[in-house]
Amino acid sequence: MHMVMVIGGGVVLLGLFLLFGKLWGGAQPDYALAAKFFVPVWLAVTLVNMWVGVTKAGYSVREELPILVLVFAVPALLALLIAWRIGR
Repeated sequence: MHMVMVIGGGVVLLGLFLLFGKLWGGAQPDYALAAKFFVPVWLAVTLVNMWVGVTKAGYSVREELPILVLVFAVPALLALLIAWRIGR
């Protein structure tokens, strides 16, 4: 359940990035740039999530790594899809 909540949080964070791309883009909203900025920020958030899982929850890195990949990949792929579709 925690994994689904973190992925949902990533999608919400992507939405905030896209909103700021619209607000700061002026007459020409730059959703693609906002989506591209989201990816490294989301990677940092998921790495912190993994660190907490290893240090506080007692999981091993080997157990947390597949979860990190999945939690990072879903919102990041959504962001890249948005950047690709809008950037055309």
